[in-house]
Amino acid sequence: MKKVKNIFLAVSIAILSSCDFMDIVPDMIATIEDNAFALRSQAEKYFFNCYGYLPMTGSTTGDPALLGGDEIWLPQHNGSYNNAKNLALGYQNVSNPYFDFWMGARGGKNLYRGISDCNIFLANVDRVPDFNSPAERQRWRSEVEILKAWYHFYLIRMYGPIPIMDVNMGVGAGTDEVLVYRNTVDECFRYVVNKVDSVIKLGYLPQVIGDPANEAGRITEGIARMMKAKMLVYWASPLFNGNTEYAGLTDNRGIEIFCPDKTEEEKQRRWVEARDACSEAINFLERQGLTRLFKYTGMDWPRISTITRNKLTIRMSLTERWNSDIIWANTNNWSSDLQLQCIPREMNPNKTANTAARGNFAVPIKILHIFHSKNGVPIDEDRTWNYAARFTPRTVQNDHMFLLAVGDAQTVGIHFDRELRYYASIAFDRGIWFGHGSDDETLQFPKTKQGESCANGVVASWNVSGMWPKKLIHPKSTLSDASGITFTANLYPFPFFRLPELYLMYAEALNEASNTQEARDMAIQYVDSIRSRAGLPGVKEAWANFASDPTKPNRQSGLRDIIKKEYHIEFVFEGHRFWNLRRWKDAITEYNKPITGWNLGSSNVSEYYNETLIYPQPAKFSARDYFWPIYDQERLRNKNLVQNFGW
Repeated sequence: MKKVKNIFLAVSIAILSSCDFMDIVPDMIATIEDNAFALRSQAEKYFFNCYGYLPMTGSTTGDPALLGGDEIWLPQHNGSYNNAKNLALGYQNVSNPYFDFWMGARGGKNLYRGISDCNIFLANVDRVPDFNSPAERQRWRSEVEILKAWYHFYLIRMYGPIPIMDVNMGVGAGTDEVLVYRNTVDECFRYVVNKVDSVIKLGYLPQVIGDPANEAGRITEGIARMMKAKMLVYWASPLFNGNTEYAGLTDNRGIEIFCPDKTEEEKQRRWVEARDACSEAINFLERQGLTRLFKYTGMDWPRISTITRNKLTIRMSLTERWNSDIIWANTNNWSSDLQLQCIPREMNPNKTANTAARGNFAVPIKILHIFHSKNGVPIDEDRTWNYAARFTPRTVQNDHMFLLAVGDAQTVGIHFDRELRYYASIAFDRGIWFGHGSDDETLQFPKTKQGESCANGVVASWNVSGMWPKKLIHPKSTLSDASGITFTANLYPFPFFRLPELYLMYAEALNEASNTQEARDMAIQYVDSIRSRAGLPGVKEAWANFASDPTKPNRQSGLRDIIKKEYHIEFVFEGHRFWNLRRWKDAITEYNKPITGWNLGSSNVSEYYNETLIYPQPAKFSARDYFWPIYDQERLRNKNLVQNFGW
């Protein structure tokens, strides 16, 4: 595993290679090149260094999407995650931006420095004399080209149009060359798509990783194809595809950088291109035997019920290392702190004195509403589900014994008759929590009312809603002893890409590219494959039998809404909601809803289950917040960089 551990380590070369965005090549670069590319062993360090700039997806401190949205909420007094917390509270600013990936500050990596290092590698790799084979040299080159495209895409997703940095500037670059402009949004997307496409066509990327012990996490052709599909889906999405809200955002040359003037036919062509790329990626993965959604069949717990086994499938599709769902995972982030913050204190009845668990990550009530009923439709659309009584306490019967605690205290109506992804993803009062050192399927569950074992009592372990993101914890992670401070996490690399995302992107692109029943029927097949794993009926069957509007899947707008909800459910707590709400331009609606939880100060069932305000969200999110501001100091250095709208 030595190379896996080292593959993303930033070496000292990175410190020397560039300083700020668009730096010209420094005078000492010749010395760097002489040393870094004199031998394969030295070039390999630089190669791994290029991987080291990968954004820390799933990191509690380095990923804005994990804690900076509305899926997981933090206590106000907790200062460990202030960058994410302040982003979620609407405190983004231009003087010192949170998660600044342009300059590299406040939780963000300097991706332009990463692009610069990729360019240095690409300019010098041909000088290395002792590669094992010409194909190895070309493979390294191909991987770094893909990394460069991904870093550009990450910046585009955050900032909108950016300056493309395909090559580094030379020492003799003049002022006009250094004071760059932002490219248009269409130029940016075409650049990254063409870059990935050209690498795929060269054919030097491996189709699959042949040596997982040493190469896990490295880029394959399947990863590149899914990356291209994702780039095109974003380009086709409303935020980037003819967005008229940003009309008039021009630079000092008079160029509209957001390309708002597009016909409906031009916008639809973006979806056609995205659809075709998704289809190509799926077909490629299918030829490699990589289109099987993960299903837990392990023998760790051979006697568990089908319900518990299916819940483990949902949880472990994220947390089980290198399972069949995983297309690309971040081997630089192994989710240790993440798991520690998601497990409540004293949840295991046999380990009530263990103080290791922190449990600070809270799930707002609004997230409970995104999941379907057990019938596979939203709870406010299911005509058989009592939506009006969702906050009324009920007694648990035996038909819920593997989901809710029977014979204990009552729990609230919203926890009853929900789909399995609800119970697999969220921990709540009297909700069964299997694993973590216990093999019992019915007796382990949080008790969260005032005075009970999992109620707030320690400032460093404070959950503001009374619910936890259980999905993010591997079932084999354990509180190791009854009276100590030990939490042993079963670590997993947090995924960049999972197979269900490709299926949902394809379904979305099919629906948008062609407003026909044939296209919708094909899209529904891919949505149904994901729903089936969660034990749900197909879309058409569910809406026909249980929905207040049975014809919804037969309309483009209706299926669009269904696909969006499947994204939110399948990828809850994985950071996808943060970016999807933006690209769909739904964030203004969703992020301005209040954050609520239960009445944690009460020990009475009926009082505890009163929806209680945590944070009001008084119209904090506006049109400007769809994109990050460019740091003021960067614009002082370069007057040609027009600031994003509203900043």
